[in-house]
Amino acid sequence: MSSTYPLIAISTGDPAGIGPEITLKSFVLENLWDYCVPLVCGDLAVLEAVRSKLDIPVKIVAVKDAAEAQGLQAVENGLPVVPLLDQGVVSDVSSFGVGQISAQGGRAAVAYIQAGVDLCKAGIARGIATGPIHKEALRAAKFNYIGHTEMISEMSNGKKGITMFEVEKLKIFFHSRHVSLRQALDLITKDEMYDTIDIAFRCLASVGIHKPHVAVAGLNPHASDGGLFGDEEAKEMTPAIEQAVAEGRSVVGPMPADSVFYHGIEGRYDAVVSLFHDQGHIAAKCYNFHRVVSVTFGYPFIRTSVDHGTAFDVAWQGLANPLSMKEQIVACGRYAAVYKPIYEQSPA
Repeated sequence: MSSTYPLIAISTGDPAGIGPEITLKSFVLENLWDYCVPLVCGDLAVLEAVRSKLDIPVKIVAVKDAAEAQGLQAVENGLPVVPLLDQGVVSDVSSFGVGQISAQGGRAAVAYIQAGVDLCKAGIARGIATGPIHKEALRAAKFNYIGHTEMISEMSNGKKGITMFEVEKLKIFFHSRHVSLRQALDLITKDEMYDTIDIAFRCLASVGIHKPHVAVAGLNPHASDGGLFGDEEAKEMTPAIEQAVAEGRSVVGPMPADSVFYHGIEGRYDAVVSLFHDQGHIAAKCYNFHRVVSVTFGYPFIRTSVDHGTAFDVAWQGLANPLSMKEQIVACGRYAAVYKPIYEQSPA
């Protein structure tokens, strides 16, 4: 194993969900030591219980610190899992309900994320790969976070997290995400659109893509077809794109949304700007649901995540597909090796 591989913190997500299972299975799918030094932030009791129940052929090695993790080589089967926490939130797996929303699960999930963020803030880890959490469990635990993005921003003293989806060659940035469709339409203004284009270019540059070719998806059918189906493209979007082009950036659009994502998959564009949540989510997930990786820029470190939930209905049953978890750990290692934050961060 090369010492140049970045150390990556991996939070296992809500212990009552599929996070522990897909974390362990990820190491069966591929030798993740080829991309990073993994350091799992989770509870030994949970990981060992899941491994035993599902007979997952992964050796779990408890370590005291990151230095010990860095000194480990791939062991039997070449697929070790290295938990960070000797004593975690869930020391007795019989004390919480598998597949159930609980305050304990919410507290545990936040504790794992905090441990990973602390490793990154200390300069020990260069990125964090996060397992799925549940918003209702967070609320039950008295946390008011909407999700990972806001939580990690607060924990890391970072600015707003910027989300990019990646599935094979397709990269998608979002002009808006967790707002209503009505609000998303109101956010399509020249200034807002320009800011999103600018951020997309800076995010790509932060991982070594310095001269990308970017397309902006249209809002209306056929990108309004010259004004037949709306005027947002002409009034708000085209001026923003023209401003970016005048500054020397390679950006085209608005492009019809029913074809632009396909061209991104084919590699015609380095990235596509989606105007709202479902426009980009549907394109990525219909193409390959289990391989979609969410990448967050804007923090002092890179963060990746699976793009699915806790799946309480199949938790600890051996049914969970680990592909997205494996893909995001690989992506985290790949991006962390070159990542340079897009913002000057506030002091801790």
